[in-house]
Order: sequence, then structure tokens, then C-alpha cells
Amino acid sequence: MFSLENKISIVTGGGSGIGKAIALLFGSQGSEVHVFDVDENAKEVSEEINSAGGSAHYHKCDVTQQADVRSAVASVIENKKSINILVNNAGIAHVGSVETTSEEDLVRLFNVNVKGMYHCMHEIVPLMRKTGGVILNMASIAASVGLPDRFAYSMTKAAVVGMTLSVAKDYLHDNIRCNCISPARVHTPFVDGFLKKSFPGREQEMFDKLSKTQPIGRMGKPEEIAHLALYLCSDEASFITGCDYFIDGGFVRLNN
Repeated sequence: MFSLENKISIVTGGGSGIGKAIALLFGSQGSEVHVFDVDENAKEVSEEINSAGGSAHYHKCDVTQQADVRSAVASVIENKKSINILVNNAGIAHVGSVETTSEEDLVRLFNVNVKGMYHCMHEIVPLMRKTGGVILNMASIAASVGLPDRFAYSMTKAAVVGMTLSVAKDYLHDNIRCNCISPARVHTPFVDGFLKKSFPGREQEMFDKLSKTQPIGRMGKPEEIAHLALYLCSDEASFITGCDYFIDGGFVRLNN
């Protein structure tokens, strides 16, 4: 079950955190994985997949630049029949209310979190219309609940949910499924960097505090998000489209 044999997949932001976990898992399940990341350290992820007997390639790609995305996609489909799976994972965060969020920060988040996904879908959907395919977008619980000081981030992730529903509706008859995942806090290198920068000397205290905001009592693991991604991108999920999946330790429904 959940085999991705003979599937060509693209994972944006696949160099670290959730994207890395998804890329590694997809590679272990037989997919030929193409890692799109602006950070050249992401080469290590493709090398890890190849070393384990899988097949992977790294493409330096800034998803905010349509020309970059177009070039990277062209290099994927060279000698390939199609792209079967797109995981739109690349994203950035920001802390601030509407008053403390600058226009520059707002545009920066929009360019990565919204335009970046648009660029990838704009280039890949026409290819998928010929053969069918699966698109999985990374949203957040911030799109569905009020989080303090997450104005710009919440705005962009709500846009992700909207784009997901729109694409799912428009391409129902082209055999393209489109869903999104909305995680709560997940322990990634980004979290560690944020705590080190914002709470020097109090990292463990604040880590414990943030962990306990999930009713289950801890943060999620990137591998747990990856397992849900695998299911939604597999043929076993062929009846699922237009859905937003909370994977949040009970945050949305149980945080009374």
C-alpha cells in the first residue's frame, strides 16, 4: 500500500523540515523525487535518497520567480512523460500584528507563500491535464483559527486553502486531485532558530510552553506530516479532493 512506484514527484522547499521529510519518504516509497529549493544545501536530501537506493534530483529554484519555476519544471519533464505529484511545501513565517507588519514583510510572505504556489501550479497543471495527477499544498491551522501576532502568515495560509479549493473544483474532470494539509506547531529547524533568536537563554522553557499549546501535549514531527502527505498523494486516496486536513494534536477542535 501507498506505493509511489513509477511516479514523478516535485517537492518544493524540500531541503529541510517538513519538505525534507516528505521528499525522503516519497523516495523510499518508489517515487522519483525532484527537490526544488533555493538553498543549495538541499542537494544533501537528494543525495540521501539516492544513497538509500532511490532516485532523486535537486533543482535550485526560487519559487517567487516564475522563470525559475518554468526552467526547473522543464528540466524535470525532459525525457519524462509527465509529473504525477506536486507538493507545494515551500513557505516562510512572520511574527506580527496588522500594526507591526510592514508592507515589505507582507509582500515577502505573499511572494513565497502565495505566488510561489501559484507559479508551480501554473506551470504544472497544464502537464497534469494530459495524464492526471495530485497536488498537495501546505497550509496551516492559522488559516482557520485566530493566532496572536500571525497577521501576514494567517493571510497567506488562508489563501492557500482558497487556491486548493479552486484548483480542485476547476480540474475535477481532468483527473487532478488537489488537497491541503494544515499542521499546528511542528518541531523543525525553523522552530529552533526562532526560539534561539527570540528567547536567548530561555529556549527550553519556551519550547515546552509552545509544545503544550497542542492539547496532545507536544509538537508534531515532520515525519508525521509526511505520512499524511504520502497517503493523500497515493492512489489509495483517489476519492479525496478539495479537502483541508488538520494535523494538529487536537489544536483546532479540542483547545477549549
